[in-house]
Amino acid sequence: MSLRFAARIRLISGILNVLTLIAAFTCFGCFASHLGFNHTPAEYYAIFRIMRYVQGVFIASILFKLLFEFRRVRRETRIVKWVIDLSVLTSLLPWLYPHPAHPWLPWLEQILYSNIYLYTVLGVYAGIEISLWITKCMNRRTNPALLLSGSFIIFIIIGTGLLMLPRCTYSPISLVDSLFVATSAVCITGLTPVDISVTFTPLGELILGLLIQIGGLGVLTFTSFFALFYTGGTSIYSQMMVKDLIYTRSFNELFPTMLYILVVTLFIESIGAVIIYLSIQDVFPMTTQDEIWFAVFHSVSAFCNAGFSTVHGGMSNPMLLYGNQWVYLAMSLIVTAGSIGFPILVNYRDYIIHKIRAIFRLGHDKVIHIWSMNTKIVLITSAGLVTSGIILFYLWERGNTLSGMSPWMQFVQSVFNSIVPRSAGFSSVSPASFMPYTLMFIMFLMWIGGASQSTAGGIKVNTFGAMLLNIRAVMTGKDRVTAYHRAISDRSMQRVHTVIAVSVISVVLYSVIILMLEPQLSAKECVFEVVSAVFTVGSSLGCTPHLSAASKLILCTAMFFGRIGILSILMGFADSHRSNSFRYPSDNIIIN
Repeated sequence: MSLRFAARIRLISGILNVLTLIAAFTCFGCFASHLGFNHTPAEYYAIFRIMRYVQGVFIASILFKLLFEFRRVRRETRIVKWVIDLSVLTSLLPWLYPHPAHPWLPWLEQILYSNIYLYTVLGVYAGIEISLWITKCMNRRTNPALLLSGSFIIFIIIGTGLLMLPRCTYSPISLVDSLFVATSAVCITGLTPVDISVTFTPLGELILGLLIQIGGLGVLTFTSFFALFYTGGTSIYSQMMVKDLIYTRSFNELFPTMLYILVVTLFIESIGAVIIYLSIQDVFPMTTQDEIWFAVFHSVSAFCNAGFSTVHGGMSNPMLLYGNQWVYLAMSLIVTAGSIGFPILVNYRDYIIHKIRAIFRLGHDKVIHIWSMNTKIVLITSAGLVTSGIILFYLWERGNTLSGMSPWMQFVQSVFNSIVPRSAGFSSVSPASFMPYTLMFIMFLMWIGGASQSTAGGIKVNTFGAMLLNIRAVMTGKDRVTAYHRAISDRSMQRVHTVIAVSVISVVLYSVIILMLEPQLSAKECVFEVVSAVFTVGSSLGCTPHLSAASKLILCTAMFFGRIGILSILMGFADSHRSNSFRYPSDNIIIN
């Protein structure tokens, strides 16, 4: 009898889990319908009734688990779960206890009996359930490349639909253009065939900002954080996947590191928004609310290296360009912080902790190699690229796009335009007006991009730095690539060579395809557009709005593969064979 009862409990639990997941997606569907369409009162009431059904499913699931799976729930979940579950259960009050005529606590009564409270707790619970479902997919040893690419595809599809909602645009937008913008936002590229400032309403810009933030930090990072924060544990396999995504050295540091990354991200974006807000005072004829939104959106877009702007002309808007120059320096710092890479941010945290321990332990906390070789290569290579970029851009463009500006403006614009091409995609002066050699150098910076495991694109600074070290090793006759008294592994150097080769082949193939589809384009325009898409930069010579639907779809795939990584996808889908126990005899080929 007990076995039958246990089997029935498992069956009912499985059914409730499926219904809860369906209800979670239905909840967000109702939110999208409520916010994106203009409804009649009867239609709003129908949405409210559906939300009541969603509420019933959530409550049934919570009560069932508390009654029949209490031991497992108590063992596997954190205190946060109890708070959220209790909040969902308190939404039953309007059903069980009608609106009181004389409430004890009027302010509490106004909160608990409001639809805002109901929709908030249901939305939070639905988001947690979807995060747990994604985590369960990771627990089933799903192919990492398939899971990563699939998560981005899902959000691109969702974003495409949301951006087409009537209340998100001032005028209807085509499916291809919506798909292009959604892909560009989730893949943090910045290319767009439409003018963001005149196409999307504040609601559309909000959705665009959320897509940028999710794409910048990564879907799996978000969902895994919520799953860990909510339940307190996931499988070893899923933790290993997230560990590789955020570069932490042990499982014990997984949740603190994820929390640290999210907190630092929000901190940098908040500080950046404040500086941008103070820098644009009296620059635009905006209300205070519009200035705050401008600051927040551009701070998020800059940290995620997305390159989207909510004003006409973007960062090249004349009112902004000839206004307060500190906004460009602030944007440059935010872009740099986003492109430096999460491993570097984690290394900075370790360095600060080491210093604090050293102070309180009077110097007895001895750590060798507090700065990793990866951090040193990234910081030194990035410093060299930024410095050379500032000098060369100033020398080449001071008599061209920078002519007529004061020396201070020329310096600021040189700093800005030497940093943003590496992935951010903002433009304060038109790239179409650059000198030919400046344009070639800009594409070189676009090809390199930012650091690995950052919001930037490109082949990565790590790859470029390792390539330079390899050249030095070959020139000096060394059989190993070394840096800072360490040898770079052969496996890493194989990936360096492959990434460089794949990047060049990708640019050539996409350029040929676009030129075949758009014969009216010059080779310069085509190659620049392809480099911008493949390396998720977002700069353009102005031809994006004039591309055909087929070319836009091709560039969508370029942005997608550039964000996920063509090499990662190929490795993920390729058959993984164990290394053979024997070795083939080595031989040389002629390379000269």
